[in-house]
Amino acid sequence: MDPSVRDSGMKITGLSPYWFDVVQGSAVLNTVEMQSLFLLTGPNGGGKSSLLRSLCAATLLGICGFMVPAESAVIPHFDSITLHMKSYDSPADGKSSFQIEMSELRSIITGATSRSLVLIDEICRGTETAKGTCIAGSVVETLDEIGCLGIISTHLHGIFDLPLNAKNVVYKAMSTDCMEGQTIPTWKLIDGVCKESLAFETAKREGVPETIIQRAEELYHSAYSKDAIPRNFESNIKHATGETDVRGPDYVDAQQTDVRQRLVHSKTNPRNQMEILRKEIESAILAICKPKLMKLYKEENSLELPLLKCVVIAAREQPPPSTIGSSSVYLMLRPDRKVYVGQTDDLEGRVRAHRMKEGMQNAAFLYFLVPGKSIACELETLLINQLPSKGFQLTNMADGKHRHFGSSAHSLESMAMLR
Repeated sequence: MDPSVRDSGMKITGLSPYWFDVVQGSAVLNTVEMQSLFLLTGPNGGGKSSLLRSLCAATLLGICGFMVPAESAVIPHFDSITLHMKSYDSPADGKSSFQIEMSELRSIITGATSRSLVLIDEICRGTETAKGTCIAGSVVETLDEIGCLGIISTHLHGIFDLPLNAKNVVYKAMSTDCMEGQTIPTWKLIDGVCKESLAFETAKREGVPETIIQRAEELYHSAYSKDAIPRNFESNIKHATGETDVRGPDYVDAQQTDVRQRLVHSKTNPRNQMEILRKEIESAILAICKPKLMKLYKEENSLELPLLKCVVIAAREQPPPSTIGSSSVYLMLRPDRKVYVGQTDDLEGRVRAHRMKEGMQNAAFLYFLVPGKSIACELETLLINQLPSKGFQLTNMADGKHRHFGSSAHSLESMAMLR
C-alpha cells in the first residue's frame, strides 16, 4: 500500500475474528479506527485478546496484499508489527515470566518507530500491582512519545489514576451489558474505560467451588465496597420523610386488575392478545417516561423535547440499521406475556442474546431511542419500578431495586435530538 496512507492512520471496518464463521452469526464485527495508541480495558472474556489477534492478522494480510477478514480496510505500510501476548517462565534460562515479559518489552520499545504497530496484551500482570501499574504507565508514555500506532490492554485500572504525560493516547473498552441481573460481555469496541472484571463469574463458569466464590465476594465487599447501601435504606428514607404506605400488603391497584382481566378473559386468539399487551405497554411507556423526559429537558433549559416513539420488532425480525450505535430502552414481550425491561447501545446484539434462550426464539420487542446512555439507564429503572403498578408482570423487577440515581445534571448539549 501507498506509504502516504500512514498520515491518515489505520481504519478497518467490520473486522472479524478470523477463526469464527461470520455467516453463522457467531462473530461480532468491530470497526477499528486508529490515529494513535489505544489503552484498552474490558472484562475477562470480553474480547481484548481476540481484538489484538484479529488486528495483527488483518494487518499482516493487508500488507502482503491478501484478503483481509473485514468489510473494508485502509492499512499503512508499517515497518514493523509486534504482538506481545502472555509470557511464560523459562527455567532453562533461569528467568521468571515477569523477567521474560520485561525482556520482550525492552525489545519492543527499542525497536518501535513512528511507523510501527505495537500490540501488547495484559501488560505487567506478573508482578506486584502498584509497581507493575507504574511500569505500564511509563511504557504507555514512551510509546506515545514515539508516536506509533497500537493497543495496550490491561486490567491494571490504577493506571488511570497516574499523572501520565501522554498527549495522544485514546481510552477504549470492550463493552458489557446487564441482562437479567447478570453482567455479560458484548465483544464490542467502544470509547471509554471498563473497570468490570467478571472475575467471579469466570471462576464460577470454570467450576471453582461455590463456597470459594461466595467467600471471595464477601472479602471483596468488605474490603472495597465503600458505598454499599443497607437493606433497610428505603424504609429508613420513608421514615425520615414521613412517607408511609397505608394501602396494606393485600392492596391491588384498580388499573392493574383491569389490565390483567383484559388479557386473561380476552376471547381473541393469542396473536391478538399479544397485540393488546403491546398497546397497553406502549401507552404505559408514554405515561411513565414522557413526564420524566420533560423534567430533564426543563432542567437543561432545552427548547426541543425529543419525540418518544415506540417501535415494534416482531417475531423473527431484527432491529433496523438506525439503532446501530444509538442508546435505546427496550422491552421484550415474552410468549408467556411477561415483560423484560432493558437498555443498551447494541440493540441487535441484545435481541440476538435474548432469542438464544430456550423458548424465546419468537419473542417480540418494543423499543425507543433516547439521547444518551445515562438517560436510558434512568428511564429503564423508572419503567422497572412503575410498570408493575400498572398491571404488567416483569421478569427483572429486582434490577430496579439495585439502581439509584442522584441529582447530578444530565448534559444534553452534545446529544443528538430524536425525531
